[in-house]
Amino acid sequence: MKLLRYGPAGHEKPGILLDGQRYDVAAFGEDYNEQFFATDGPARLAAFVRAHAGQLPTVPGTERLGPPVARPSKIVCIGLNYSDHAAEMGLARPAEPVFFLKAPSALAGPNDDIVIPRGAEKTDWEVELAVVIGRRAAYVTEAEALDYVAGYVLHHDVSERAFQLERGGTWDKGKGCDTFAPLGPWLVTPDEVPDPANLRLWLTVNGQPRQDGTTANLIFGLPFLISYVSQFMTLLPGDVLSTGTPAGVGMGLKPPQYLRPGDVVELGIDQLGSARQVLRAYGS
Repeated sequence: MKLLRYGPAGHEKPGILLDGQRYDVAAFGEDYNEQFFATDGPARLAAFVRAHAGQLPTVPGTERLGPPVARPSKIVCIGLNYSDHAAEMGLARPAEPVFFLKAPSALAGPNDDIVIPRGAEKTDWEVELAVVIGRRAAYVTEAEALDYVAGYVLHHDVSERAFQLERGGTWDKGKGCDTFAPLGPWLVTPDEVPDPANLRLWLTVNGQPRQDGTTANLIFGLPFLISYVSQFMTLLPGDVLSTGTPAGVGMGLKPPQYLRPGDVVELGIDQLGSARQVLRAYGS
């Protein structure tokens, strides 16, 4: 099943994608939030959809898509989790996962504009596979970790490298700006993604290929990451865990290249759909 949310920012309604058509499921009575995932929401929604087959209102393709999950308690991101990306950044392959947090206020729809912050100089792109947590996860084992996954989703981990690396503090400073976490177009439940460890990721800037990788090259795989992060913080239902990006980011090019107003980024992951974002300056 593919879960989506649509409508104006801050007023999204729940929907699904079924056989290529978008349907409204507002009559189900719940948004895709922590409570929904904590109470086996995807299974209950699937039963609702079966019971109302042929009766669900369609959603016009012109409607804006929002992030497919309502604001999570946290967005946890893994850094340097592809060896080729670590190499292009001039950094050693990590002995343990490096992780940081993106602010929930960074969440955006898959086709929303990316806003370049005031004072930004080096805004960069990163296509990533993310998982949405389906139930409270604390100290879970690697063997049981995938049982905690509600679904998989495309994530653009936008980064402002000057803020991240040149302004002191932690990586979070360059990762949590508004609109820096476009998510979607939809959340895909695990039954439709039989092998998340073998998905192609790609990204282009103004039509030029920049990233083309596969999750088969993750340094730390999904079960390990979920288990590892859960040793340090409790993952709540609806939380997003993003797994890192392959080589091809702007900072790794020679010379480096960064995003400017008017640039168009397109990205996608096999089985999870694609997204398109236009860059604009703050206040424009």
